[in-house]
Amino acid sequence: MVSSLSIRVPSSAPADYPISYNKLVQLPESVLALIAFFTLFRFFKRYGLRQLLFLDDLQEDSLLIRRGYSRELDKAFRYLAWILFPSFIVEVAHKIIFFSTVKISLPCNVCPGNIPVNPIMFVLVLASWVYRTGVFLLVCVLFRLTCELQILRFEGLHKLFDGCESGAGVIFKEHVRIKKQLSFTSHRYRFFIISCLVTITVSQFGSLWLVLGFNNEKNFFNSGDLVICSAVQLSGAFLCLLGAARITHRAQGIVSIATRWQMSVASASTRIDQGKSHVPEADKTLASNAGENESDSSDIFLAISSQDSYSFQTRQALVAYLQHNNGGITLFGFALDRGLLHTLFAFEFSLVLWILSRVVVLS
Repeated sequence: MVSSLSIRVPSSAPADYPISYNKLVQLPESVLALIAFFTLFRFFKRYGLRQLLFLDDLQEDSLLIRRGYSRELDKAFRYLAWILFPSFIVEVAHKIIFFSTVKISLPCNVCPGNIPVNPIMFVLVLASWVYRTGVFLLVCVLFRLTCELQILRFEGLHKLFDGCESGAGVIFKEHVRIKKQLSFTSHRYRFFIISCLVTITVSQFGSLWLVLGFNNEKNFFNSGDLVICSAVQLSGAFLCLLGAARITHRAQGIVSIATRWQMSVASASTRIDQGKSHVPEADKTLASNAGENESDSSDIFLAISSQDSYSFQTRQALVAYLQHNNGGITLFGFALDRGLLHTLFAFEFSLVLWILSRVVVLS
């Protein structure tokens, strides 16, 4: 912020020489970094890293889920590196050109005239950019990592449905555990997601309005910061939104899997009952000759029938529970699913068309 306020364009530049969009970029970057910083501060003060990433609860998961979570942990920080390193290289190239062209002027009582201000500001600006960008992307990566853990647990839940020997009570307890952690994740990150979406939307459309509203020359010198800022903001937003949409889609899809599981078990029970009802004629003759065995077998059939009825009601109750508790990541009750993403896209696209229409009218 200090560098953007103390920039002076050389007097040898043309009168219509375009001023950099540096000031336009600094504000949203600082706001996003501030939101991310307070989010991390609250996380580590209240929960700690192990509780934030649900590392303590991994002891209750299978070895397959723990190994999958370890792979997702490595992949998450590779995402962070893939976004941060290329952006950093472009930022360094832009700042080299930028600080070799402009002049930084500070008050004499702050900095004596014999100190090279531009190189010092160059290093400080790069350090500030790395910190602000890294903090923002770190929170996005942590949220994406938490979503990937719940996706792995839903895959484990799917395997419980694949095995017909799994009881409804076991499946119910596992889903309650996943649902509880999804609720914790939604409450922890909802302020960060909403604040970042609002900030990014205002920043992107403000930049679009200013870029299209003026006929100045656009080049890497005056627009490089804007490109890098937009790329980082959109990358972080996509990390959060796509991760939330994936886990919400898995959570909503569990209902169809449970319904298919219920139908498969019920059909298997029906086939078994039909096989028992078709008793051969010779067996019926033997059964009529043994009066005592008839009473015992009827008691067994009544017990089996009662047990099947109870199992069916339990499975039906599980399906009904899943139908009413199939939400994933929510923002104040609104599921962050693909439908909400389509709504956000339509809203953003409408704003783009409105800005384009205003620019055409004003021009």
